[in-house]
Amino acid sequence: MSTPADPGAPAGAPTAARELPPLWESVKASLRGHREDYTTLPLPRAVMLLAIPMALELLMESTFGLVDIYFVGKLGPAAVATVGISGSLVILVFAAALGLSIGATATVARRIGENDPAGAATAGAQAILAGILFSVPVSVIGWIYAPELLQMMGASGDVVEGESYTAVLLAGSPTIFLLFLNNAVFRGAGDAAIAMRSLWLANILNMVLDPCLIFGWGPFPEMGLTGAAVATTIGRGAGVAFQFWALTTGDRRVKIDAAACRFNPPVMRGLLRISGTAILQFFVATASWLGMMRIVAEFGDDVLAGYTIAVRLIHFAILPSWGMSNATSTLVGQNLGAKRPDRAEEAVWLTGRYNLYLLATIAVLFWFGADWMVGVFSTDPAVIAPGVLVLRISALAYCFSAFSMVFSNAFNGAGDSDTPFYLNVVVLWMGQIPLGYLLAIPMGWGVTGVLTAIVVSQASWALAGGWLFKKGKWKEHKA
Repeated sequence: MSTPADPGAPAGAPTAARELPPLWESVKASLRGHREDYTTLPLPRAVMLLAIPMALELLMESTFGLVDIYFVGKLGPAAVATVGISGSLVILVFAAALGLSIGATATVARRIGENDPAGAATAGAQAILAGILFSVPVSVIGWIYAPELLQMMGASGDVVEGESYTAVLLAGSPTIFLLFLNNAVFRGAGDAAIAMRSLWLANILNMVLDPCLIFGWGPFPEMGLTGAAVATTIGRGAGVAFQFWALTTGDRRVKIDAAACRFNPPVMRGLLRISGTAILQFFVATASWLGMMRIVAEFGDDVLAGYTIAVRLIHFAILPSWGMSNATSTLVGQNLGAKRPDRAEEAVWLTGRYNLYLLATIAVLFWFGADWMVGVFSTDPAVIAPGVLVLRISALAYCFSAFSMVFSNAFNGAGDSDTPFYLNVVVLWMGQIPLGYLLAIPMGWGVTGVLTAIVVSQASWALAGGWLFKKGKWKEHKA
């Protein structure tokens, strides 16, 4: 149990030393939702108590994609390619949702660090309102124009025939926005265990419904590829329902009531100031990813299917790593709110080192286990070969990705969403896409050219981000 700070101590002063339980006992308590003061807890422990539930949370989000690919893979390469191109469209929705969630996490964390739970609740409620307003038009456009969107992405005729899968996923955009935003509120408050549980619920339901709706098991209709989209949307919807229950009941750090839900222009403006650039930040990154997917689509459905399987496996590995780096946003926001900027900086470097250990392990597993991993999802050699290539070359970038993720979350957690945005424009749009196209098509490197460009861009982002972080201007931003 946390010891409260001495009320007579200066702002930001650490509490007196206290005896701590074994780390594993603290981890178990964290997973049960036990509260800690992350502005005073020893940093190695604070990082682990936030990072473990956050990593498990995003592990569940990445499992959505793997479960879909596993069952959809039974329907053939065209179905897998449909999932891949549809995923590249849905990732645009993720970009907007993630951008809004950056503002939510930064603002809520800062209010919690200032010991202002009412302000944190108001910020969370305004973020949720913004998410609803953003998601409705996206849902309508996606439902109506799914075929045109697939054609725009260079999909073959067989892939465009799977338009209903794309339409259902995009129509379910409100569940994506709310799932991200509600969990951003929990993360900003330090209630990472609640965010984790909502993704567990959503994912378990998706895993149960996926084969039932795809293949028509038991009393369920056989919906084929569309069933995968329906299962995912229902699962996410259940997760959102659980989140709203947790946000409005019980004894939470952030409890949203009717007063917090009233439109608050000053708070909304502050939130959108951070989130506006953050949305652009993620749109730039997503557009770059879409550009690389568009280049890969030039090499046919088999190559695109192998690339898609590998990308889903990478997301499965990378999202838990993002979960660990998400701990940075909470620690930076809360410690800046508590007037402890040096502690915030120390937390970033420590989390980066832990993230490096995690991704180095994953890189080794991908390098030596690529054939087996891709083979789980397809038995077609024409699909397996490019998938293995993607896993192995991508692994070379992980030592850089470990720190680029953490630096990005540190800037965003401080409310400085401008810096990652400008880095994304320069490194991804001005560097990665042109280089990927040049190497892949004019120089004839194929998919290897695309992957080489990705490795170069990851290294460039990490080095530039580290230099800007060391300059320390992020400590001056308001949230």
